[in-house]
Amino acid sequence: MEITPNAHHPVLRVVDMVFHASEAPAFLELFAKYQQAISEQPGCGGVILVEREVEAPHEVGFSTVSRWRSEADLDAYRRSELFGVVWPATKRLFARSPRATSYARKM
Repeated sequence: MEITPNAHHPVLRVVDMVFHASEAPAFLELFAKYQQAISEQPGCGGVILVEREVEAPHEVGFSTVSRWRSEADLDAYRRSELFGVVWPATKRLFARSPRATSYARKM
């Protein structure tokens, strides 16, 4: 998946997360299990996972990057049964609070 917004999916959502290193394998398994289902949500143009650096020892950083047709589609996913399963399971693994940011293509 190309990670830049495009004309069909102009909303880019980035969720930065930090996990205890011991919880990283559980998160990777969770992501692998649900990546396809998330990508198939109405209005989603795909979701990928990238690893990022963190300064704290014994922690691992990941970000999910997803493209959406609209903020309304993203909000619908956040109210979906799937999100109700994935997010609580992910949240319990965090070492720190996540940070989510949406970007909208303007040109």
